[in-house]
Amino acid sequence: MKNPVFTGSGVAIVTPFTGGGEVDFEKLGELIDFQINNKTDAIVICGTTGEASTMNDKEHLACIEYAVKKTAKRVPVIAGTGSNDTRHGVELSLEAQRLGADALLLVTPYYNKTTQKGLTQHYLLHADSVNIPIILYNVPSRTGLNISVDTAKTLSGHPNINAIKEASGNISYVAQIAAECGDDLILYSGNDDMIVPVMSLGGKGVISVAANILPREIHDMTELYISGNVAESAKLQLKMLELINALFVEVNPIPVKTAMNLLGYNVGALRMPLCEMEGKNLETLRLALKNYGLL
Repeated sequence: MKNPVFTGSGVAIVTPFTGGGEVDFEKLGELIDFQINNKTDAIVICGTTGEASTMNDKEHLACIEYAVKKTAKRVPVIAGTGSNDTRHGVELSLEAQRLGADALLLVTPYYNKTTQKGLTQHYLLHADSVNIPIILYNVPSRTGLNISVDTAKTLSGHPNINAIKEASGNISYVAQIAAECGDDLILYSGNDDMIVPVMSLGGKGVISVAANILPREIHDMTELYISGNVAESAKLQLKMLELINALFVEVNPIPVKTAMNLLGYNVGALRMPLCEMEGKNLETLRLALKNYGLL
């Protein structure tokens, strides 16, 4: 049985940028404090939502280092260091470990992808190279590669492979992972609209995009479920469904960053190739924010 890196709500935090397009570390610090003050249980830095794919290594590691120092052990810091180049990913992972990250989030290789055999070797090399927990990240809609149940079971046998962020949207697959891996692989929802369903199958919480604007509510949803108040947890899940859907009306993190700017967080622009929202989708987002009472 493995101990979870965190239980509850981990925010996939955005990376704020200055008007000149550089990382705005002062604003990032404000966002980290805001999250912790509103009960977020873990900070996930340099993930998809953090636009890590547009960062060079210097920026990437600087963000991880800053998050570790700013968080100051108040909650775990999980560093996204996944790559489609295994050697490069291991290098980033080792640096993140050196900088004090509590765990790593490793997305499956993208574009070149690989076979399940290659995927197993990719993750095992990471796991053999570091001494901190690894969270596998399964998001086939973005990478074109799915971690098979058999592969997940094999990987769950490694002591450093702790959990899976499951974002396939396939609840049957989640059930199979839970059944086959049991306590050897901790489950986190990677989709904000499936937090309660995943927790009903044994999940320990979520790595959340919506928590950027709803940190207390996402935390409360998971806490209610854990405490046995499933009905109230489900009510919160359904209450925020319209807003969650609006946060994914265009590719993440376009809508959530736009929402944060609409709400006055001033997190700056997106890095190309991501761009401003289409007018119709922007109105959908505005309406959802208004209906939820945020605008």
